[in-house]
Amino acid sequence: MDKNTIAGLVLIFIILFTASYFNKPSEKELERLRLKNDSIAVIENVKAKESAKQVELSAMQPSAIKPESSSVQNELTNLYGVFSVAAKGEEKFVTLENNLMKVVLSNKGGKIYSVELKNYKRFDGKPLVLFEGEANRFGLNFFSQNKSIQTDHFFFQPSVKESIVTVATSKVPIGKEGREKFNKDNPGDSKSVSMLLDAGNNVSIEYVYTLRHNSYLVGFDIKTSGLKKVTGANSEYVNFLWSINMPRQEKMSKFGENNQSTIFYKFDKDVVDKLDPAKSESKSLSTKVKWIGFKQQFFSSVVIADQAFQNAQISTKKTDLDSSYVAEMTADMTIPLDVKGSESFPAKIFFGPNQYNTLNQFDLGMEEQLALGWTIIGWVNIYIVIPAFDFLHRYISNYGLIILLLTIYIKLLTLIFTYKSYISTAKMRLLKPEIEEIQKKFGDDKKLESQQAVMAFYKKAGVNPMGGCLPMVLQMPILIAMFYFFPISIELRQQSFLWASDLSTYDSIMTLPFTVPFGFGNHVSLFCLLMTITNILYVKYNNEMTGAGTQQMPGMKTMMYLMPVMFLFIFNSYAAGLSLYYFLSLVLTFVQMYIFKQLIDEDKIHAQIKAKQKIPVTKSKFQAKLEEMAKQKALNDKKKSK
Repeated sequence: MDKNTIAGLVLIFIILFTASYFNKPSEKELERLRLKNDSIAVIENVKAKESAKQVELSAMQPSAIKPESSSVQNELTNLYGVFSVAAKGEEKFVTLENNLMKVVLSNKGGKIYSVELKNYKRFDGKPLVLFEGEANRFGLNFFSQNKSIQTDHFFFQPSVKESIVTVATSKVPIGKEGREKFNKDNPGDSKSVSMLLDAGNNVSIEYVYTLRHNSYLVGFDIKTSGLKKVTGANSEYVNFLWSINMPRQEKMSKFGENNQSTIFYKFDKDVVDKLDPAKSESKSLSTKVKWIGFKQQFFSSVVIADQAFQNAQISTKKTDLDSSYVAEMTADMTIPLDVKGSESFPAKIFFGPNQYNTLNQFDLGMEEQLALGWTIIGWVNIYIVIPAFDFLHRYISNYGLIILLLTIYIKLLTLIFTYKSYISTAKMRLLKPEIEEIQKKFGDDKKLESQQAVMAFYKKAGVNPMGGCLPMVLQMPILIAMFYFFPISIELRQQSFLWASDLSTYDSIMTLPFTVPFGFGNHVSLFCLLMTITNILYVKYNNEMTGAGTQQMPGMKTMMYLMPVMFLFIFNSYAAGLSLYYFLSLVLTFVQMYIFKQLIDEDKIHAQIKAKQKIPVTKSKFQAKLEEMAKQKALNDKKKSK
């Protein structure tokens, strides 16, 4: 080789050596990789090696085969120490069941393997399973004798031999499902199943699951014994990791499940907060945490400590384009150990619907997972809308009829405001010819003087030009409250009305071969279309009534017609129940306007206005004082100028 070739090879060697040196993982990274290593894969690899050895021995000395190779057990001991005795086994299941759900427990990890809510179905008609199988990681993580122990990988001993444990229950009335107050007055059965991980030498971990009749709560007590013997005297905590790949329960929608699935949490004796539902996010909770909830649009899985978790690390990984899963949600919570290494950490896990009264009954702030709106909007929903909706739900099963009756109820509540708005609009319409005369008198070049003259005329006539707007403003909290209420109302889920098969999501009557931008989507919602058409007709009627869009308000008419079109794009992918409510509300508004027109004598109102115009306008003391101050200031300025 010539000198250039040798120099090139040396240079390449130096570059490779330097790159490998600076890119090699640090000790911390190596440790992290080791912790993430799947222990089950290691065990299976050991089994595969053992099987190969046994095949080889079988060909040579069949009588020498042993049922268990000592090398396998030695390797398991090296990996797991005292817990190696539970590293091998056969997975078995125990189902803990009441009238509301089936909780499947696995002896592999002693964990909750799956949860099915019996009274609900997925959007495709299949059983509604909150999570299942390997998509669910559940267990304690800690170091024992310098070995990483993840209980999710070990085989526990169930306390029962039967595969199904059923909690006896009597018939529960509609609307009382999962209600703790009803259960207190009608006590029923309760069953417990424990899963024990016994490491020997009085070292053990036990999970105790308890399910009562007609309850969405699963008692979950974590009991440890003698862990200090294997974790070390300085170990004060163990970590409880729960990670779920949340299955999609609703059909894909930009404003539905994708936009409402995230992690909520409540600090001990403090506020409820959440991760951003619009993106993947992680957060470290450095103070005590009361509960952590994996929340979807209509269902939640919430782990609740009787006392509190010391701290937690939570994260969400969004999978919006995945038709099978919504997001991966993870919570890594810290549990204290006492000085003896023995600890009973009582907790509960809620598996159930995001229904306001169901969540609110526990007095833990879990109802704050529902987006009912800020401050006054939330109050309207909590104290006006939800009680009325629940009352109607007790006696009526047709939710289209319930929405109609709810609309009538809201219209009656706001009747006085609507009436005052109509009267004010009628007065403005009656005064319109005289207002136009004043405007013609001043012309376009004296707009300020024209406005002052118009306001003076209104004052003399005793008419407030804003009188029609104020009642509408007072009604806005209810209109906005409905915007929040319908998309989260689980009662509307999979309830059909006319052509809509599910009032909790959009009612598509046509699928387009393309996607319309600005949120419209690739479908046409008929209730939304009807709402838009009715809204345009209402705007037209209102313009004729008030004279909007005339020369004193150029451009206003176009803007008022543009708003319904904007709503068409916004609401096309929203809950059909919301569009139905707005549509019915507009129809009832037309009915109200017609009734008002028949009952109100506008000639009498006009005569009253004319009579009031003849009465001299009396100045208030405050107004007179202001005018006197203005005159005095003008005189002082005049004196100074001299």
